[in-house]
Amino acid sequence: MVFPHSIPYADPKYFLLLLIALIPLILSMLIAGKRPGWYQSLVTLFFLYVSFGGTSWHQGVALILYVVWQTLLVYAYFSYRQHKNSSSIFYGAVFLAILPLAITKVVPFFNGGHSSILGFLGISYLTFKSVQMIMETRDGMIKSYKVWHYIQFLLFFPTISSGPIDRFRRFDKDLDNPPTPEKYVDLLGTGVHRIFVGFLYKFIIGYYFGSVLLPPIERATLIHGGISWALVGYMYVYSMYLFFDFAGYSLFAVGTSNILGYETPMNFNKPFLAWNIKEFWNRWHMTLSFWFRDYIYMRLMFTLLKKKVFKSRIVASNVGYFALFLIMGIWHGLAWYYIVYGIYHATLICLTDAWLRFKKKHKNLPSNKFTHALAIFLNFQAVCFSFMIFSGILNKLM
Repeated sequence: MVFPHSIPYADPKYFLLLLIALIPLILSMLIAGKRPGWYQSLVTLFFLYVSFGGTSWHQGVALILYVVWQTLLVYAYFSYRQHKNSSSIFYGAVFLAILPLAITKVVPFFNGGHSSILGFLGISYLTFKSVQMIMETRDGMIKSYKVWHYIQFLLFFPTISSGPIDRFRRFDKDLDNPPTPEKYVDLLGTGVHRIFVGFLYKFIIGYYFGSVLLPPIERATLIHGGISWALVGYMYVYSMYLFFDFAGYSLFAVGTSNILGYETPMNFNKPFLAWNIKEFWNRWHMTLSFWFRDYIYMRLMFTLLKKKVFKSRIVASNVGYFALFLIMGIWHGLAWYYIVYGIYHATLICLTDAWLRFKKKHKNLPSNKFTHALAIFLNFQAVCFSFMIFSGILNKLM
């Protein structure tokens, strides 16, 4: 029997295979309260084949080489860290962990848009996991390293292509302690519910915005050229498509994780109801924004303040925000609109911080349901404008 090759959660066949594969595991969890490790490994290998086999075999080879590289690297650094703690070795390990991702991002820029042979679907999210392991090992937060546990963390198939980005210590706890049958009943129900909501988001609402509304309004935007009402319409339609498509995917990933007995963190929490841009990033693609906050921004701030690079904490914070969002923009790709997208968000956050400091000093400013609703409305416009930049439509118009 030849199995269809599919991007995770991209078509109904994938969900049919998922249902068939997970039935034995569901029954084992419900009846015995056990998650057979050998069966989960078998299911993982099967879905990796579905996603990275067939015509995508070169991605499968790249994935295997990548996992071997990262596993040896993390093991070597963990072994070294048990005895020594050189900063140069630490930075070298982080550099080597990021190197495969950096190569895949840079090669298309110099190779006429052609992808690197080292690239594969989900390389960014696996790299975030590897860098996290090295940094938390450096901090002494990871006390033991089991190669098989790390590989399972890296290759956890429900989240392998686009997250959410889990934390190793949380994942490892779930790996070693499957839920009791009583708790699993609730987790199973939650997982199934999230998958059905994901269908609504991705295949109905997201499809309508992305496949029905977006193509004609993009054509109208390009025909009119420059600033037009069509461009304004494109901004809102693209923003809705981006949210429902990605939030739907994330619900599939979290729901499937729940069915496997893992409490993978959620990625979205009503982001368009945020009342400022900082709150937006606490609600949008949360696992990514928290990863960048914890492993880049906070560490950069610590270094700037410890070495007294800036006398003012506010200046250091603003520099940290611009560095953070420039990195985030470049991570999306080496295109000017991704970099502008990053600068735009950094500017908004710095202005938000200034406004919050101003409000703290002037406590007599009005604060009620109307001002809260106005803040949500204005923030929504600012976010949609950023997504218009992110979409690349301005590049096409130029």
